[in-house]
Amino acid sequence: MGVLLTPRSYRAALDFLFARTTGQWKLGLERVEAFLGELGDPHRRLRALHVAGTNGKGSVCASLETVLRARGLKVGKYTSPHLVDFRERFMIDGAPVTEEAIMAFLGRWTPAVERLGATFFEATTAMAFELFANAGVDVAVIETGLGGRLDASNVITPLVAGVTGIAIDHTEWLGTTREAIAPEKAGIYKPGVPAVVGEWDESIRSLLASEAGRRGATPVRVVAEEGRASGVRVTARGTSFRWEPVPGARSGPGEALDVTTGLPGRHQATNAMMALTMLDAIPGPLRVRPAEALPALARVQLPGRFSRHGNWIFDVAHNPDGAAVSAETLRAVAPAAPVVALVSVLGDKDWRGMLRALSGSVDRFILTNAPTAPLSRAWVASEALAFAAGEGWKAELVPDFDEALRLAPSRGATVLVTGSFHTVGDAMSRLQVSPTDG
Repeated sequence: MGVLLTPRSYRAALDFLFARTTGQWKLGLERVEAFLGELGDPHRRLRALHVAGTNGKGSVCASLETVLRARGLKVGKYTSPHLVDFRERFMIDGAPVTEEAIMAFLGRWTPAVERLGATFFEATTAMAFELFANAGVDVAVIETGLGGRLDASNVITPLVAGVTGIAIDHTEWLGTTREAIAPEKAGIYKPGVPAVVGEWDESIRSLLASEAGRRGATPVRVVAEEGRASGVRVTARGTSFRWEPVPGARSGPGEALDVTTGLPGRHQATNAMMALTMLDAIPGPLRVRPAEALPALARVQLPGRFSRHGNWIFDVAHNPDGAAVSAETLRAVAPAAPVVALVSVLGDKDWRGMLRALSGSVDRFILTNAPTAPLSRAWVASEALAFAAGEGWKAELVPDFDEALRLAPSRGATVLVTGSFHTVGDAMSRLQVSPTDG
């Protein structure tokens, strides 16, 4: 019989997990493999799709989930971090797992987590595998947390492994160049498992494809060498384009297809082609051919990725490439002006590059501090204000987050909340915008 829980007991359980596991990354598979062994290796009972990359992982995972659920399959999706509620990390058939399921897992297994010295992410990854296996999902969509080769999720042997675009991020762990980062991401490719390469830069995609081949992945499918997007059109309701096959390609769309994804932004054409290629690469009866996936793809939604609620836009951007995408989508959608960007970025990110990328598409910055951002990684917002002033941009510093949210609508007709997951999640929580409704 389950234990009757209160919200307070659920929060206490999560606090216990955070407190008993380190908040830092410790790359390597030894601890998570040992923990999963004690759980009975639930990951070996899952059919999974594995997605790595710097930007675009969340969009690809959401697309995979939506299409597979439309096929009548029971789908688990594991992503990180969450925006508002820890349970967002573990979705089964579009709904977060219950508090009771999380409490039951923590109540039984936290002592083992402590004994093995597992990190928070290792513990949550093992939890996802256990929850999905116990729920009997038909397929699990698994997103890496950091990197790929040594990421805790890389214990699985998936049906298909895909790497999206590569950008400079997590340099302390993965390297300082795209050429150094790419092999780490490519570490999810496995012998005998189909590999999909979503990068469009020719030199980096060649590197990823080479790594996939070296690791024995087969077949290796490079999205950019199979099809091209033309006539990309972005609206507030999503992105439409024509997917045209590359002459001579042995795989891909086969024929020109008119594609619509519910996610707005020119970059979403790339993410949609990546997801469609992964679905087409699935071996056996779960395979979904591109034309069959199109009706469901048009319904894809992803909270916190240019999601609109009234005059608010919520868009996570954790590096300059992400901020450039936000800026481009703003220009395409052309919301009511003036546009105010409410921004808080983690201090170890290239926030100067992010502000510079946004500056041409917003009329004013409000710089603030996300309440849930770790103090050890908080940015110095006064430095950001000085930088903005030096660049000649309109900007103001409102250190208190709640005050910044209150003031923002009075500064413009549209408010873009962007920066870290903490920033977007804290704003959605305070404005009572649920990431899991609908």
